[in-house]
Amino acid sequence: MIQSNVVLHNLTDGLMIIIINRPEKLNALNNQVLSEIEKAIDLVNSHSEIRGAIITGAGEKAFVAGADIGEFLEVPNELGIELSKKGQSIFSKIEESKKPIIAAVNGYALGGGCELALSCHFRIASEQAKFGQPEINLGIIPGYGGTQRLPRLIGKGRAMEMMMTGELMNAEEAYRVGLINMICKPDELLQTAEIKMRAIVSKPKFALEQLIKSTNASDRDQGIGYQTEADSFGKCFSSDEKTEGVSAFLEKRKPNFK
Repeated sequence: MIQSNVVLHNLTDGLMIIIINRPEKLNALNNQVLSEIEKAIDLVNSHSEIRGAIITGAGEKAFVAGADIGEFLEVPNELGIELSKKGQSIFSKIEESKKPIIAAVNGYALGGGCELALSCHFRIASEQAKFGQPEINLGIIPGYGGTQRLPRLIGKGRAMEMMMTGELMNAEEAYRVGLINMICKPDELLQTAEIKMRAIVSKPKFALEQLIKSTNASDRDQGIGYQTEADSFGKCFSSDEKTEGVSAFLEKRKPNFK
């Protein structure tokens, strides 16, 4: 099943592969891609024969190299909060899916791409994968759940450093701090993820559902955090810094933040 930007590849043993398919844009997330990801996750959750899913990116360079920055100029500033809440809602569907979902990170996972990987139940990465939340360089903040999930995974201090500096983290360091669970060679990534997922979906279905539900319950009281993130994203989205940061990125120059 192929949509315009997302490919759904149904394998045996109830395993679904979801491929973000915009390699010419490094699989960047725009409004349409987000909507198609949501439809794919809804299909995974509603189809009785699908037991689990793997999310990956098309091509060799990127898992998802962030949001489509050019689209930010098309979104009115006052809709920044709504943009954040849409991404949060879709990625929460992944995190709260009653069926296991693994991220197979094959390259750059930046900004919204890193947030997409964070929302999966766990992550397997190739040796060439790189992770980052560089939104600060655009005068904004992570808006799809990154400020909430990243600290829970790698600790508040490391997460603050990663988000404040916008610096990238390679696969080895990501493994060391607990951001990813496994590292493998690029040409073995999908095979490794499939083997791991097949081992998982061979377990009792109801017990898996309850395991995911119970583990996610340890992170409850998230509502305030996600609302704060959306509000803050919206304020940044309306700022002069965001205008300068996005313009500089698209014009391939260094931003001049006042």
